[in-house]
Order: sequence, then C-alpha cells, then structure tokens
Amino acid sequence: MKRVLVTGGAGFIGSHVVDTLLADGWRVDVIDSFDSFYDPAIKHANIAAQLQHPDYTLHSLDIRDQDALRDLPGGFDVIVHLAARAGVRPSIADPATYQDVNVRGTQNLLEFARTRGVPQFVFASSSSVYGVNPRVPWSEEDHVLAPISPYASTKVSGELLGHVYSHLYGLRFVALRFFTVYGERQRPDLAIHKFARLMLDGRPIPIFGDGSTRRDYTHVSDIVRGITAAMAYTGSAYEVINLGNNRTVSLAELVDVLEDVLAVRAQREVLPMQPGDVPQTWANLEKAGRLLDFKPQVEFRTGCAAFARWLQDQPPTPRQAAR
Repeated sequence: MKRVLVTGGAGFIGSHVVDTLLADGWRVDVIDSFDSFYDPAIKHANIAAQLQHPDYTLHSLDIRDQDALRDLPGGFDVIVHLAARAGVRPSIADPATYQDVNVRGTQNLLEFARTRGVPQFVFASSSSVYGVNPRVPWSEEDHVLAPISPYASTKVSGELLGHVYSHLYGLRFVALRFFTVYGERQRPDLAIHKFARLMLDGRPIPIFGDGSTRRDYTHVSDIVRGITAAMAYTGSAYEVINLGNNRTVSLAELVDVLEDVLAVRAQREVLPMQPGDVPQTWANLEKAGRLLDFKPQVEFRTGCAAFARWLQDQPPTPRQAAR
C-alpha cells in the first residue's frame, strides 16, 4: 500500500484529495492546523467521515513547527503540499504571517522530504503568480512573473524553493498553478460561496469594479484529477503546470449564473476595485494536457448548480448561526 502525506488535508481542496486517495487504496496521513482563518468547524465537518477510515491518520500541527514535523512517521511515497495561508486581499494586511506560513512552512516540508527520502513532492501554487500579465492565456513558458500581492509572492518563492531542492537533492517537484477553484466545501471567504450565502440571506453582494473582471473558474473535481496525475508524474525532475478550465467568466456572468442556480435575485453593492486584484486570469492548458493528460470536465454552470445543491443542504456553522 502506498502512503501519502497531505498537508492542509482538512481544507476545501485537501479534503477532496483525501477522499479520492482513500477510495483509490492509499494510506493517507493528513496535516492540518485548524487555524482560525475561517471557522475550524467547517474543516472538522470535512473530515468527519474520513476519521473513521482505517487508512487515515490525522496530525493536528502547524507546518512551521519543525519539532512536530520531526515526530512524524516516515515511509511516504509522495507529499501533496496544500497547506498555506490563503487569500490575496488578507495578505496585503498581514504580509509577514503569509511569508512565515507559506515560505518557511514550505521550506520545512521540503527539508522533511529531503531527510526522509520522500521521492515526489506536489506543491499547490497559484495563478496569482502571473500578476497583471496581458499575454493571455497565461503559459508556464512565460517567465515574466510580476506578482502584485504578498500571497502571490509566497507562491513564487515556493516554486523556486522546489527548484533548489530538485536540483540539489534529486527530489521530483511538481508545482501546480491552480486557477480559481470552486465547488462543494469551498471556503466561505471565496467569491462564489460568499456571494451565494449573501444572496440566500437577502443581503447585498459586493461588486468590486464594473463587473468586467474575469476569472478562469476550475471545479474542485478537475483540480483533484490534476493533483493525482501529478503524484504519478515521472517524466522530469521539476515542472510547473497550470490547472485551470481554459475559459474565462466575468464577474457579471458569475452573478447571473448564481441567480439562476439559487433561484434568487442578487442585490448588488458596487465598490472600487481592491488592491492586489487582477483584471483577469486565464490558463493555457497545453502543458497540462501533454504531461498530465489533463482536460477539465466540469462546465461552469454545471459546477455552480452542484455547489448550490450542496450549500442549500448545509446546516449553519456556529459562527453563521451567531450572526
């Protein structure tokens, strides 16, 4: 039985990855700190069923804690490193914490991989590394990266650290640049989830700018397929690969789709554009298709409809009930 260490494994993307790996016969160890960036009760709900699985082990720890990492078992075939302090806008208010968690934490995980002889390391990077890049769709071959938020800069740093460890120590490192992931279990601070909650509550949604900003929304099931393909990739020692949907959706279109799938009308509160936001994201998927046989399968409206069904079945968390 193969063994994998998934950091951030109780979160949105991580819990979906763990579901898939357990179903595929992996022995899965999960690291999560259950920090207060959003309600920890959400993460505990994500893993409630997984805790009953005989091949699942949870380690509640912070990736900045080197002593705790040293106490982990060995024998991992691959590390899937998803843990990070997330969010572009919050990183502008607290850049030091983002640097500490995302860069020092990644360094600690790479050291763990080096000293324990883990041969494969899959790293969750972000489309935010491209910054304001007018050459679309964005290609990994475009090396003119211009991140415009502390969060984005930490993801660039993680990719570069991976290159160092791949070059010096023979660790196979695959960085996956995720493009605006959505779907069931999505974090409550992200646009689709936040907007949907507000709309269902009859409260206005914040529209930053004129609604023309565009995102390449990628359903979490497609991201999981890309991650599992990267876990099996052996074609080279170091790669950076986009995982997206190769279709852009405007903010205005997003709201229209949510109105349809939720059967409610949105109240719009128009606000100025926010620092750190980019006008558009758009993934070139040629490399993902060639190296990982990756092709997105979930159309945006279909994914939003599935998310809406999931959301409307969820009980309120303690924080939501207290509002």
